[in-house]
Amino acid sequence: MGKTQKVAISPTREEDYAEWYQQVIKASDLAEHSPVRGCMVIKPWGYRLWEKIKESLDKKFKETGHENAYFPLFIPLSYLQKEAEHVEGFAKECAVVTHHKLEKSSSGELVPSGELEEPLVVRPTSEMIIGESFSRWIESYRDLPLKLNQWANIVRWEMRTRLFLRTAEILWQEGHTAHATKEEAVEETNQMLDIYVEISEKLLAIPVIKGQKSEREKFPGADTTLCFEAMMQDGKALQMGTSHFLGQNFSKAADITFTDQEGKLQHAWTTSWGVTTRLIGAIIMTHSDDNGLILPPRVASAHVVIIPFIPKNGDKESICEYCEKLKQQISSVNYHGSTLDVKVDDRDLRSGEKAWQWIKKGVPLRIEVGPKEMEANKVSLFKRTEDPKQRHELSEKEVTSKLSDILDDIQKELFARAKGRLNSQTKEINSKEEFYEYFKQKNPGFALVHYNPDHSFEEKIQQDLGVTVRCIPLEKKKEKGICPFSNQESSQRVIYAKSY
Repeated sequence: MGKTQKVAISPTREEDYAEWYQQVIKASDLAEHSPVRGCMVIKPWGYRLWEKIKESLDKKFKETGHENAYFPLFIPLSYLQKEAEHVEGFAKECAVVTHHKLEKSSSGELVPSGELEEPLVVRPTSEMIIGESFSRWIESYRDLPLKLNQWANIVRWEMRTRLFLRTAEILWQEGHTAHATKEEAVEETNQMLDIYVEISEKLLAIPVIKGQKSEREKFPGADTTLCFEAMMQDGKALQMGTSHFLGQNFSKAADITFTDQEGKLQHAWTTSWGVTTRLIGAIIMTHSDDNGLILPPRVASAHVVIIPFIPKNGDKESICEYCEKLKQQISSVNYHGSTLDVKVDDRDLRSGEKAWQWIKKGVPLRIEVGPKEMEANKVSLFKRTEDPKQRHELSEKEVTSKLSDILDDIQKELFARAKGRLNSQTKEINSKEEFYEYFKQKNPGFALVHYNPDHSFEEKIQQDLGVTVRCIPLEKKKEKGICPFSNQESSQRVIYAKSY
């Protein structure tokens, strides 16, 4: 037996995947738990990652005719009650404001005072409050389509929380649109799903399965919920985001009507769609290793870090000047429509310690410069996807001419790794016995199984195994068969998996 290679994160993925995830976040300085139970503080390295995602999505939204707006954080309880299925779906997660001030008690403690006439719900989602505005703004078919998005936060009072994946307060975007016809609204629902999938696969390097949620799993009050599901390294599914065709359910509840071209009064057809900071959790769990975070270059908080290696009694000033000059050169390199983000780490720390900190933070490329590199007009380059000691020598000229291609190679490599995992850990299963055996083993993946929606055993399967129908794949061909749980005819296989 050879020596076990030393790694930076303990425990490793194999030893304890859940704790490994928490330790990667801590080691990479992405976020931390806040004093408020279930909430988190997103630190600059993590927030820059969210900004990169936000910038890319916002550009896509505006290219497809959407405008940004902002709506209230507080929603009158009566608004939620207008759509019964919707409020029932979120009732257990709602935070409610009942008083509007604090007063000192006789013992000197602050206590709530001034009870509100109507309780206010801290938004779990905004369909009903935005619907109220839509009902006033829309009068004629000429006012349609109305396509808005807001970047905001929501509160869903989760009992079991995990940084980025499931917190009480969530940063997200939510799009809301109203249309004159069902066909336009359905087209919008599909278009937004496609935008999300493009961002996931091209920016985050995460392959996904596009699908439709089952009746049991769809958004409360929606006609149809579309989703995109990814497989994490432990084989579990993560719902990355959703796009909902709401039909006329919410427009009837909020009285969103318009006069059509024939002068008849109609209810609008509406959609809603959103993604959250959960995407950061997906990046961590899809790409990272036992040395810490690995960031896909196209969304990385920084692309390159330059570390001056200064020997004892070495000329620190000249080496740092060389590194700053190198930074200016690299910062001018174009990478997918913008210039490279480059950092120079000239802190008063040992060079090896600095290198390991950046390895754990997941920066795609690390450049080290010492006296030998300066004399030869070269740099030592290290890729985050390779062994930390794997060195590549590049001339100054090659640094500026090759970095963009090297970053693209890393991006493609990360996607290929994740795609290979998704393919190899997705299995067709045709019997109940095989299904139960598969999901009782350690770290199962996805199961493609025939499904009859009219005779579903979803609740029983979830109780037995903690497994749910993740989606009905949109791009998989229809295939007749028999549901192994109900023995009823099935027209298509669905994805079952354990999930976050």
